[in-house]
This record gives sequence, C-alpha cells and structure tokens, in this order.
Amino acid sequence: MTETCTAEDWDARITRLSAKLPPRGRRWIAWLREPSRKPLRLVAAVLLVIGGLFSILPVLGLWMLPLGLALLAQDVPALKVPLEYSARRIERSWERLRWRG
Repeated sequence: MTETCTAEDWDARITRLSAKLPPRGRRWIAWLREPSRKPLRLVAAVLLVIGGLFSILPVLGLWMLPLGLALLAQDVPALKVPLEYSARRIERSWERLRWRG
C-alpha cells in the first residue's frame, strides 16, 4: 500500500498544528513563515539541526532536529514530502502503540 504525500499536505499539516497553538505562538509562527524572514529561518533551522546532532550535551536535545528540519522545509521544498511521509508513519506507529497499551 503506497500513499501519496505532497508538499501541500505538509503545508496543511503545519497550518493545522499552528492553529492549535495559543495566540502568541500562532502569531510567532505566522511571522516566521513570512517570505521576508527567510535568512532568519535558515539560520535558526541550521542551529536547531546542529543542536539536535549534539543532543548528548545539556540543554540541547533531540527535539531540536525535527524542529530544525521542519523550519528548513519552509525554504527547501524537497524536504516537505519526506517530512510529511515521516509524520504519517510516526502517527500510524503512535496509534498502534496506543492501542496495545
């Protein structure tokens, strides 16, 4: 069974997830997603990915890696489809684990 993931699916996922945030978080995400913020997004994304790779150090954590990749996907469209596919796989795995427990 092969499922089709598109870049638009990823964009819709980010929009749905950001709608669940408190108003301040929503405004921050909307501000960060504006096209004029590209340099800031790229720097933040690279720093988050690097921080995720050094997750064995205090303060830095593995949570930084997917957040950095998600941020980077805003400017690197080729990342959107693999991230959407991964998100769907994680959701399916999570559902299976919830039903087992």
